[in-house]
Amino acid sequence: MVIHGIQKMTLVDYPGKVAAILFTGACNFRCPFCQNASLVLSPLSEPVIPDEEIFSYLEKRRGMLEGVVITGGEPTIQPGLLDYMARIKDMGYSVKLDTNGYRPDVLRRAVEGGYADYVAMDVKNSMEKYAATAGLPHLFTSLIGESISFLLENRVPYEFRTTVVHELHSDEDFESIGRMCAGAGFYYLQTFSDAGDIISPGLTPPSPDDMERYIGILRKTIVNVSLRDR
Repeated sequence: MVIHGIQKMTLVDYPGKVAAILFTGACNFRCPFCQNASLVLSPLSEPVIPDEEIFSYLEKRRGMLEGVVITGGEPTIQPGLLDYMARIKDMGYSVKLDTNGYRPDVLRRAVEGGYADYVAMDVKNSMEKYAATAGLPHLFTSLIGESISFLLENRVPYEFRTTVVHELHSDEDFESIGRMCAGAGFYYLQTFSDAGDIISPGLTPPSPDDMERYIGILRKTIVNVSLRDR
């Protein structure tokens, strides 16, 4: 595992827990709205945080922190992910895994092996527009569908979430997403914001009215849908 960043405390990224966030580098997607462009496009140019530093921090914060979020980049493409999660859990922490769902085999092993206590999966768009939204000319949507179906089995607490971009999403897309994720436990929409480290500059956020309308569409098939903006 290669960790390029750490946020030492968050009250919002792991529902119900005070947590730290670990950022892996590299990703198998190239989402144009990605907020971590440098981590995705040139991870080797980013500093690497030694394991000793990370685990020393976690050791010192035992009893104050409750969980650790592993995010990216895309964690499931990292060699040694499950062993790393196991090491964190052995310290008494709960582990939340953020993923784009394109490695359902790794997701399944993380859940069935008891390494992940909570999963957040980014649902990029309707299947018809998934490849464009993920920034890949060719994408196997069946892998996305497999991860969604697995999480819908409720083997682990989870959430789905979508970052909404004016140029990429429409009512029809959320009608499709609602059918695809029908019965999900929790679904969060996040308004796109250009923080500067973007893969494709020039994208814009949806209007508040658009966001409310999209929430209403998803609530036709998903009970708990809300806006998660900071």
